[in-house]
Amino acid sequence: MSIRYLAEQLYHWTKKVKELEQALAALGEGPHPDRARLEAELIQARQERDHFKSVLESKKEKPLI
Repeated sequence: MSIRYLAEQLYHWTKKVKELEQALAALGEGPHPDRARLEAELIQARQERDHFKSVLESKKEKPLI
């Protein structure tokens, strides 16, 4: 995978996490029919974001000291 592709995917999933967090916050406290679905999507989006972040970090060149 190219670094550009990884960066694009990281951006996409970071944006998706933010959108889901905002959607959950908009629901407020208390039970809501969409809460479980949004929480499951948020967990998946965070996992994808973290995956692409770690792969991108591993592709970066390490500085020579």
